[in-house]
Amino acid sequence: STHRYVSGQYFFEYLVVVSLKKTKDGSSYEPQITYQFPKRDMMGRSQKEEEEKTLKAITLFCFPEGISWAPLTEYRSETFSFVLTEIDGSRRNGYCRRLLPGGKGARPPEAYCIISSLACFGLFSKIFDEVEKRRQKSMAMIYPFMQKLREAPFPAPGNTVEIKSFIPESGTEIISLTRPLDSWLEHVDFAALFRCLTDEEVLLVFAATVLERRIVFIAEELSTLSQVIHAVAALLYPFTWQHTFISIVPEILIDVVMAPTPYLLGVQKRLLDQVTDQSDLLVVDLSEDKQKTFIVSNGDESSILPPKLQSEILQALSNRKETSTMEELNRVVSEAFLHFFVKTVGHYTSYVKYSRAAERGVFENRSFYKAIESKTTRHFVKKFMQTQMFDLFIQDLEQHHFTAQKQNKVKTVRISTKKKSAVIFHTMQSTTEVEENFKFIVGSCLFVCTVNM
Repeated sequence: STHRYVSGQYFFEYLVVVSLKKTKDGSSYEPQITYQFPKRDMMGRSQKEEEEKTLKAITLFCFPEGISWAPLTEYRSETFSFVLTEIDGSRRNGYCRRLLPGGKGARPPEAYCIISSLACFGLFSKIFDEVEKRRQKSMAMIYPFMQKLREAPFPAPGNTVEIKSFIPESGTEIISLTRPLDSWLEHVDFAALFRCLTDEEVLLVFAATVLERRIVFIAEELSTLSQVIHAVAALLYPFTWQHTFISIVPEILIDVVMAPTPYLLGVQKRLLDQVTDQSDLLVVDLSEDKQKTFIVSNGDESSILPPKLQSEILQALSNRKETSTMEELNRVVSEAFLHFFVKTVGHYTSYVKYSRAAERGVFENRSFYKAIESKTTRHFVKKFMQTQMFDLFIQDLEQHHFTAQKQNKVKTVRISTKKKSAVIFHTMQSTTEVEENFKFIVGSCLFVCTVNM
């Protein structure tokens, strides 16, 4: 069926294995790519140069510590992700699994890394399980599996693709890879965020993020850094973080903390001293043994969001259960923050004016702002309107042709945000209490926020 797969989409661009090899003088180890699939032979010079830059970046992100590695007999495998931002602003995802390769005696860990334009952490974790299983037998076993995966059609949200794979001694296995229905949340695990921070602390981080401030997250584990930073970015939906985003900053790039522009950075705890001499910053400690969560802060984070709406978010978050599945948790959390945006700026659709002659709509800034009755909400929105994420969201909206469909008093507005398209149904009922239902559909994921105005 045509709807079960995403046409023209590969699971991944390439898989590389990054091994720690002894330096020429034999004094330490450095990361080197020892395996790459598929091999790129037919490339022009500029493409080759671009690829070499990417591969160099991959070795840095797979072993970002910059420390002197030594052979080990025990090493707990860990999975994390990072983002490669291209010059044109487009982003590719790197998924990394670090582990001790099969063998006897002490040996340095190695890393598998998959580069893909797709953001789907859970799916790639499962792919790594299969790669790891084959690597234990022999490096040559990885190739046929990855070849099958590369030829497989990429499933649409909620669908499954099955891959047949032969393993000596085990026979042919069928591996099922399923994408979650909520496709825009498939890269997100909110559990890590709420394991590291209280609900109130998450709210302060959200407030700083929404105003596009400089934020650094501190932790030991690479997996904690990458999961938390992606979860924080996901709280902004339907808006998109537009600035520097490095889930794990390699030690060699630590000077990025001095950049004056907004950023979300993940930094390992041993580099903390190189971060805290900065001011005008929010430094968030995610580690279990922390003495305080906010090592550096501006001090105004708790007053950024309107108090009534802060209480509503906290109330909505309290509805989650200890035993909830990842999907249930993602739903409760994302709805709480989506509801916040609906209440503060959800009326924006009424203030984009389209004329038949014009190629694009015009957003009426002033009228939009004046329409907000609550003084505290207006104070917040005034600041939020100055952010790049709001500006680009509105620009995307203005560029779209507007087609009004008046059926049963329902008006449909199509919006395209960066790489995500959303549809909002805005229903007005002429009762004494005006109720507005905003239904956000992304892929095949449906959210309904009911707002009492």
